[in-house]
Amino acid sequence: MTPIMIIALGLLMVATAFLSGLFGMAGGLVLIGVLLALMPLPTAMVLHAITQMASNGWRALLWRAHIRWRPVAVYLIGCAVALAAWSITRYVPDKPVALLLLGITPFMARLLPSNIKPNPDSVWQGSVYGSICMGLMLMTGVSGPLLDTFFLGGEFGRREKVATKAMCQLVSHFTKLVYFGGVIDQAATLDPVLAGVAILASMLGTTLARRILEAMTDQQFLAWSNKLITTIACYYIGYGGWLLLSTQVAAAFDKGGLQ
Repeated sequence: MTPIMIIALGLLMVATAFLSGLFGMAGGLVLIGVLLALMPLPTAMVLHAITQMASNGWRALLWRAHIRWRPVAVYLIGCAVALAAWSITRYVPDKPVALLLLGITPFMARLLPSNIKPNPDSVWQGSVYGSICMGLMLMTGVSGPLLDTFFLGGEFGRREKVATKAMCQLVSHFTKLVYFGGVIDQAATLDPVLAGVAILASMLGTTLARRILEAMTDQQFLAWSNKLITTIACYYIGYGGWLLLSTQVAAAFDKGGLQ
């Protein structure tokens, strides 16, 4: 990568870490979309994992007093189950499939019956969501808005939501780094300079968001979080659908199916 591109990515990482630091979500979803457009999928996944580990780890440290440890422990059990299953198949999806999955997941969560609406305090829900989210993490690079929707469904305050989700995401992204950096057949490598920029940019963006989060009310947090999730999800459905359609049309032309 050129120095200009590294600087541009660094600024983007500051902005997306700021967004995640403010809402505990959305920033990583924006970042992975950009990285998937610029890099091969395994490389994008590794860089995204490093960035998000720095962002979530620093956020968890800043808000450590508000972490709810029981939901974290249950969520990690589900993650372990998913990692074991994916390590057997070593599946790596195409970009259009990954983007469509990113967009569809929040709407799937919202369609659940009222008696099983997301609840981070539920043991069985935590383990099930942990398994599904880790599977999505290994297919799309993020847990998708599904994990965001899960934490919005509980009786946590905004600080507890941000802190607890950050801790879950720290371990999830570390698992993703291990998977795409060594488990799969086409394991990725990464420029150490770019990795260093990613870590510093993520910590800076997260720190800048802290004062604004303190000033927000829980009602403002919930309202803006839901709007962000819906907007980003709709974008990825459109973008992934367009990529899938254009790929199929190009393949048809190559085979002489369209004249």
